[in-house]
Amino acid sequence: MTTTTTPILLPTRPRRLLFWLTLSLLMLCTVSGCEQKRKQADAVGPIEVTALTVVEKDAPVTFEFVGNTESSRQVEIRARVNGFLDQRVYAEGAFLKAGTLMFLMDAKPFAAQLAAARAELAEQQARLETARANLNRVKPLAAQNAVSQKDLDDATGQEKAAAAAVEAAKANVEQASLNLSYTKIHTPVTGLSSFARVQDGAYVNQANSLLTYVAQLDPIWVNFSISENQRLQVEALTKEGKLRPPPNEDYAVDVILANGAVYPHVGRITFADASYSRETGTFLIRATLANPDGTLRPGQFVRVHIKGSTRPNAILVPQSAVLQGAQGHFVWIIDKDNKAQIRNVQVGPWHGNQWFINSGLAAGDVVVVDGSVRLANGAPVKIVQQAPMQAHPSASESVTSPPAATAVKTGTDSKP
Repeated sequence: MTTTTTPILLPTRPRRLLFWLTLSLLMLCTVSGCEQKRKQADAVGPIEVTALTVVEKDAPVTFEFVGNTESSRQVEIRARVNGFLDQRVYAEGAFLKAGTLMFLMDAKPFAAQLAAARAELAEQQARLETARANLNRVKPLAAQNAVSQKDLDDATGQEKAAAAAVEAAKANVEQASLNLSYTKIHTPVTGLSSFARVQDGAYVNQANSLLTYVAQLDPIWVNFSISENQRLQVEALTKEGKLRPPPNEDYAVDVILANGAVYPHVGRITFADASYSRETGTFLIRATLANPDGTLRPGQFVRVHIKGSTRPNAILVPQSAVLQGAQGHFVWIIDKDNKAQIRNVQVGPWHGNQWFINSGLAAGDVVVVDGSVRLANGAPVKIVQQAPMQAHPSASESVTSPPAATAVKTGTDSKP
C-alpha cells in the first residue's frame, strides 16, 4: 500500500504575513548590529591625527629647467695660408692664455716670398728716384722753352708711374710679411684647447684649414628653452595676481650640477630669442655665469633654477596631506566640532616637498597631515600633534612651472 504525502498549502494572505514578519526580524537584527558597532566605535574614541593650521604668506617661487652649457666664445683655430704643418706646439686639452703659440707651419717658402717682395720694392724705389731726377731736369728747361711740352708731360708721367709702382711693391712686402707671420698660429682667446684635427707634416689648404678649437670658459653660457604652453600658463598666473615677477624683471640663475651640488656663482639672463624654434616649438633663453675655475665645461647638462618670482598670499600644504580620488585631489579638514570632513582642492605645482593650493582652502582651515588613512566623513578626530605652520621653502627649492618668456629681461650681452 503506497502512502502519498500532500503538501500543506497556506492561503495567500497568511503567506504574505509570514514574509513581512521574516523581513522585519532581519531588519531589526541589522539595526541592532549597526547600533552595536557604533557603540563599539564610540567606545574606542576619536581618531588621533596630526594637523596644521593653514596660513597665507608670500612664497618665493623657483622655476626649474634642463639646460646645456656653451662656451661664450668658441674660436676655430684655422691656417690662413697653404703649406705644410711643421709642429703642434701646444698640449692638447691644455688651458691656454690669449696669444699662446699653438702651431708652426713651414716658413721657408714665405720667407723667400718676403725677400723677393723686398727686392722688388728696392727696384721700384730706384726707378722712382731716376724718374724724379729726370723730371727735376726737364722742368727748368721747359720753363725756358728749351724742351717741348711733350717732354715735360712724359717726365711727369714717368715719375707718377714709378711712385705708383713703389706703393704696389710696398703692399706686396706687407702681404708677404703677413703670410710669413701666419706660419705661427696663436690663440686669440684665453680658454680650453681641443685636440688637433691635423697632424704634423700634413699639407694644409682651404679644405682642411681647421686645426683645432679653443673654448673660452669664463664667462660661460647656459642655454635652456621654454614652450609656448608654459609661457601662456605663467602669463595667466601673472595677470591673475598669483605670480609676481622680480623688480625690473631681474631674475637670478642658479645651476645645479649632476651630483646635486649648487654651482657657487649666480648668473643672470642675458639673451632671449626673438622667435620660437620651428623644429621644437620652444624658445631659447640664455644665462651668463662667471666660471673662473673652469668648473663648468661646454656641453654639460645641468639643472637651471630661475629665482626672483613671488607667489603672493600663497597656501602651501605638505604633499602627505593631499590625496587623490575619483573626483581629483582632496584633503581632510577638521571642522569646529572636531569632525573630519573631505575638502576638494585644486593643486598647483610642487614647491619642495609641499603643494601650492590654488583653490579649496583658506587661512584658518585645519588640515590633517598624518593619520588620514583611518578617517571617515564625520568621524570624530583628536589632534594629538600640531604640525608647525608651513614654513615656506627657500628659493633654492624648485617648482616645475617655467617663467614667462616675455618676462625675461635681457642684458647687454644679447647677441646669440
